[in-house]
Amino acid sequence: MPVTAASPVSGAALREVMRSYATGVCLATTYRETTDGRQHDAVTVNSFTSVSLSPPLVSICLKRDSAFLADLQSSQVWGISILDVCGDDIAVQFAQERTARAAAMACLGLVEAPRTGALVMGGKTWLECELFRCVEAGDHVVVIGEVLDTQQVAGRPPLLFLNGRFRAA
Repeated sequence: MPVTAASPVSGAALREVMRSYATGVCLATTYRETTDGRQHDAVTVNSFTSVSLSPPLVSICLKRDSAFLADLQSSQVWGISILDVCGDDIAVQFAQERTARAAAMACLGLVEAPRTGALVMGGKTWLECELFRCVEAGDHVVVIGEVLDTQQVAGRPPLLFLNGRFRAA
């Protein structure tokens, strides 16, 4: 039976269905160079996924018009800190606009990752990446990074996002 051309599903309908899919929650970091020095930024992401083991690639998806994306494309590096079950407050803080995120960063105690200078949460599970490729996809850009270094620390279970709420794994 042939497939008939139909209108795509609405963004609202897709969002509603995707709410039933559990995702991890991460803090992505990058920076921009300014005349006043390096300015770091961080955002909450739940679109983080492994892409390839050889070479080691991971990805995140960012809004096409995101200032964070522009900074990442300029610096060519980024970090990912995988949040644990106690990271829900961090996730909420870094899901806000850039000025609110900047204030939250001052209190977080992030450290520079050894290979890229992107910030990561010390003592937590993290990866640091170099930009491999960006792929435009609708209103977002899929950012693919080659993993340069990692740290995995045993501890509390990861933070999950499901049905619009944070949960423990």
